[in-house]
Amino acid sequence: MAIDVVACGSPEEIIPAISPVFHYFGVQPTPPDADRFVPFIEPSRAFAARADGAVVGGCASFPFELTVPGGTVRAAGLTVVGVLPTHRRRGILRHMMRAQLDDVHRRGEPVGYLWASEDTIYGQFGYGLASLSGHIDVAKAHTAFAKPVASRAQFQMVDEAGAIEPMSRVFDRVRREHPGMVARSADWWRHRRLADPEHRRMGGGILNRVVMHDQGEPKGYALYRIHQQLDLGSSLGHVNVIEAIGVDAEATRDIWRFVLDIDWVARVQASLLPVDHPLLMLAARPRELKLQVQDGVWVRLVDVPAALAARRFGEGPPVVIELADAFCPWNAGRWRLGPAGAERTTADAELACDVTALGSAYLGGFSFRQLASGGRVEERREGALARADALFRSDRAPWCPEIF
Repeated sequence: MAIDVVACGSPEEIIPAISPVFHYFGVQPTPPDADRFVPFIEPSRAFAARADGAVVGGCASFPFELTVPGGTVRAAGLTVVGVLPTHRRRGILRHMMRAQLDDVHRRGEPVGYLWASEDTIYGQFGYGLASLSGHIDVAKAHTAFAKPVASRAQFQMVDEAGAIEPMSRVFDRVRREHPGMVARSADWWRHRRLADPEHRRMGGGILNRVVMHDQGEPKGYALYRIHQQLDLGSSLGHVNVIEAIGVDAEATRDIWRFVLDIDWVARVQASLLPVDHPLLMLAARPRELKLQVQDGVWVRLVDVPAALAARRFGEGPPVVIELADAFCPWNAGRWRLGPAGAERTTADAELACDVTALGSAYLGGFSFRQLASGGRVEERREGALARADALFRSDRAPWCPEIF
């Protein structure tokens, strides 16, 4: 049976192309789902795999502006990748990834970016684990801060229309300084972050939107739902914090104090937190946060010199890396990496690794020494690991607060 992987030719073809992944969530895509994808995806960025004319697999990518240490880079946010179970193990995913990465390369987008549905899939296509993501589940009785402080902040519940402007101002300030975050347009806020159709509530209540002001300026915001459950008049429910962001340490402290102080719930839960979140230091009993960590975003360098030119490097002597890249062979070879970026070289390699390791180090989430300890990087000249880590060092953990 012949399989054809072809880019979509019109917006109407996008939802059928990405429908296979919805099979694994037990639903068919609806008009609200179309609002979450079609306005943001040029048809030629979506691919459909067809067998005898029927769509059996598909994928698409968002065009992102991704924050990296010291700058931003154009990135393709791969999403809604799926193959129907009737056509598994036939190489369809590989064909789709070939078409998608070749398309990204032609577009001049140096980086691929994704959340992995399974952690064994995307390494074979050059993606490396680039961040960790935290989840907390804390009892209200254990939410005190180690150093209570008075706050000047004021809080206001807002509707969807009133949320876009102040929340986007706060978010834009934060995302420009935090590797792993991506720019959001007003439409992205409207359709993907603030819209509140019933099927997105997952058993919870309405989406609450709170803006925090200090001296008249928006300094933070929170998006949350209450999942209420009562037992003889007492609450067993929880607050699900979808996003709580402040422009600085004080604002972050104050917006989290707000959500932790919401009454008539037993617990507060939050996911997609950076592993260096200030809550770990703010909490009087950090153990009670019940922090759990899992893989976060994955990064693929599609164009090595362009991707590395977009980020800031630390000071220090360059290091020569022998890079292997079987799926995108134009990246393979020896590269001299230093404060000026990356350039090809014939010098002896001091480190050797697969492109997945470079993706893991790109946002500063993992050091070359960590990667070497896991067998992902080989040090061929003593001291090369330390020099590479000095070049790639970042002062904060990568963070993407939203699964796309």
